[in-house]
Amino acid sequence: MTLTFFSNYFNHHQEALCNELYKILGDGFTFVETEEIEEFRSKMGWGKEAIPKYVLKSHTSEENLKKAYELGENSDVVIMGTAPESMIEKRLEENKLTFRYSERPLKEGRVKVLIPRLAKKFYHNHYRNRNKNIYILAASAFCSSDYKFMHSYIGKCYKFGYFPKEEKKTFAELSKLKDKNQPMKVLWTGRFLRLKRADLLLYAAKKCRDDGYKFTLELVGDGTEEKHLRKLVKELGLKDITEFKGFLSPEETRMEMEKADIFVMTSNFLEGWGSVIYEALSSGCAVIASHAAGATPFLVKQGRTGFVFKSGSDESLAEKLEIVLRNRELARDLGRSAYENMQKYWNPKVAAERVVEMSEAMLKGGTVEYKHGPLSKCTDIYNNWFKE
Repeated sequence: MTLTFFSNYFNHHQEALCNELYKILGDGFTFVETEEIEEFRSKMGWGKEAIPKYVLKSHTSEENLKKAYELGENSDVVIMGTAPESMIEKRLEENKLTFRYSERPLKEGRVKVLIPRLAKKFYHNHYRNRNKNIYILAASAFCSSDYKFMHSYIGKCYKFGYFPKEEKKTFAELSKLKDKNQPMKVLWTGRFLRLKRADLLLYAAKKCRDDGYKFTLELVGDGTEEKHLRKLVKELGLKDITEFKGFLSPEETRMEMEKADIFVMTSNFLEGWGSVIYEALSSGCAVIASHAAGATPFLVKQGRTGFVFKSGSDESLAEKLEIVLRNRELARDLGRSAYENMQKYWNPKVAAERVVEMSEAMLKGGTVEYKHGPLSKCTDIYNNWFKE
């Protein structure tokens, strides 16, 4: 079987999954990179990976571009990420098996379908192809309901996501790192942008501290909101327990997760997936995540693998944070359950094996059903899914 994965650029979010696909398919697997990585992402450490032999950079030569189009037409299976639609036009005309690797298309709101330019694009890419041999690998729990609103891919959306490198440490090793924290350490990582809502954690931390809880707070990242956040830390009287670590590479950030007791993810609905949730769960953290992030409904099970709080509510966040802060053993139990779930289901090896297994079944006119994890069927989840 030949499988080609098209995306804008090769980076650490795809590397582990692609490596596993290559292990299974060998030279039958190709990753087509369609553009040069943006400068701001390069400065964040993206694109620093050694480029494997299975990567075809279609943007570097006419010869490579021609090969990319040939792969788009002739491969047995194509996974279509962020890439020019023209690369798969011919295969769609011939009704060949195709998966769209998609975050939610309407994260900015359903009003997008009323914008003529976007409505035309949605019709061309999705509605007219809705009955063809094309399926969604959903990198957001909200994908199914968004596409359903556009009358597209109904019953054809499968749970997926992004799969950074699998955690290599055992849970016992991670626990030893976390046990060094006295008091417990609360971690936030990401770019300091408004949509990330790091300020919610600061307001929640203020309430927790006023209620008598002891902890330290660590923020990793940089961005336009950093000045405001530093000022807020001072105003809320949190300076003595808060550390701004600055920008760290993806590998360094993962090491901070491995040492943290609690990880908090605060983004609003503009967050497509939220890979930090995946990484923190894999690192054995007790994760408290906004209900608006695309990864949350797939990965965070209330009171089992973490806690969910109502997006935008520092009171809801403080309530969940206090539950964990008052009981270190609960933090460990949540971290252990999260770690085991990621090791068993949500990792690049399982995802790659299932992509290949399902593709082979579909090429023969059948299918495969999974109850949990990658490529299990999506249900329709809407913005108001979470109830306190």
